[in-house]
Amino acid sequence: MKLLIYSAKDYEIPFLGKANLNRHKITYTKDALDTNTAIQAMGHKAISIFSGDDASLIVLEKLWDLGVRYITLRSAGYNNIHIKAAKRFGFKVANVPEYSPHAIAEHATALLLAFNRKIVLANSQVHNYNFSQEGLMGFNLHSKTVGIIGTGRIGSIMVKIMYGFGCKILACDLEPDHDLVALCDVTYGTLDQVLKKSDILSIHVPLSYDNYYLINKKKLALMKRNAILINTSRGAIVETKALIDTLEKKYIEGYCTDVYEKEKSTFFKDHSRSGIEDEQLKKLLSLPNVLMTPHQAFMTPEALSNIATTTFENIDDWAEDRECKNELGYERIIS
Repeated sequence: MKLLIYSAKDYEIPFLGKANLNRHKITYTKDALDTNTAIQAMGHKAISIFSGDDASLIVLEKLWDLGVRYITLRSAGYNNIHIKAAKRFGFKVANVPEYSPHAIAEHATALLLAFNRKIVLANSQVHNYNFSQEGLMGFNLHSKTVGIIGTGRIGSIMVKIMYGFGCKILACDLEPDHDLVALCDVTYGTLDQVLKKSDILSIHVPLSYDNYYLINKKKLALMKRNAILINTSRGAIVETKALIDTLEKKYIEGYCTDVYEKEKSTFFKDHSRSGIEDEQLKKLLSLPNVLMTPHQAFMTPEALSNIATTTFENIDDWAEDRECKNELGYERIIS
């Protein structure tokens, strides 16, 4: 099968090439999928896209007219594709539901530790020969209460990591994990209960209609004044405007994130020379109590290898007319 891979990054191409095993004819493009670049898919029956690509209704219509019939995402999240429209056209769509939950949970932990112990500031200071310890105070994680929103593949690993630090774990999920209760003494409660009692909040749920702006102005107001909020899930789970207001007024201690609500127009590119136009993102980055990374939590060799392998398992299933276990249906998602 002829496959066009959009948003192909130099660091992932070796993993994709190895996983292909010379079974399919691959074309790589560094361009993201959008209304202008859809034409590149001409002559390809399948495409692979990343989380920054635009697979909205108008783009899908162009792809269908060009002869594309299969779309495999190199991500777990799929809020960037209009699933219902894709199914109406007749596309087969699949994702990578699990590539390395450890990578994401470990990155969330790294963000927390870096923020709490002022690692970025300290590193910057000593590189300028400033060895003063003023302003570098952190706190012990041991005995702190950590709230985990979502205890699925990633959230359950975050629970275990925080439990290893000696934290008390509160959790919120539609389906409580009884093994976590037994192994890590997790206490489940409502979202409001978890928000009110936690010193640290970590988000591990997918973006859906039900949890779009799950953490909004009202929910942020429930959090402790010294609480740290961590988001390695999807940006739009947190209402950015309300978050900025909360951070400016110092109603919470800080925000650590690997994602952003409107990252499609800015992330995955180098804007160091041209700057960015997103005023809301500029404001967020200007705040001293924000630590942000550019959607890099998945970037480990283990995760990239798993993403590549699953991507081609999806393609192989379609090419050989087999049922694809990762194929997406009509889930209610944000398109």
